Amino acid sequence: DLEIIAALQINGRANYADLAKKVDLSPAAIRLRVNRLIESRVLDIVAITDPLRIGFTVQAMVGLTVDGDIEELSTKIGALDAAVYVVLTAGRFDMLVEVLCADNDHLLDVLNELRGLDGVLSLEAQTYLRLVKQTYAWGIPPVDQQ
Repeated sequence: DLEIIAALQINGRANYADLAKKVDLSPAAIRLRVNRLIESRVLDIVAITDPLRIGFTVQAMVGLTVDGDIEELSTKIGALDAAVYVVLTAGRFDMLVEVLCADNDHLLDVLNELRGLDGVLSLEAQTYLRLVKQTYAWGIPPVDQQ
């Protein structure tokens, strides 16, 4: 399974015959394993986009200090269209929220929306100047890319 996942991290569009050659299983066995991984929610095959190329010019990580029910607040924040990543943390902030915005005015609207939520005591936004690295191929040993 880990070899199949690693191969799909390199090319999520690989067909079962190509995957079978890489991991030395039959295409039918690959299909069964991939389906099982998807059904068990271990694996999700999605299209990854470049936000800049589809009109989102501002990205930011927002650190929130909260009071009250953090689970309920995280659910509300997770429902916001601009929020693409929500994680509860220990340390300086109680929650980190990555937001994707069309421009600075949109970011300001999102920050004001977050400030207006019950339980948000304070927030600090760190806008991204340049994304240097983003990977989804983690935790799996690399497979031969030939």
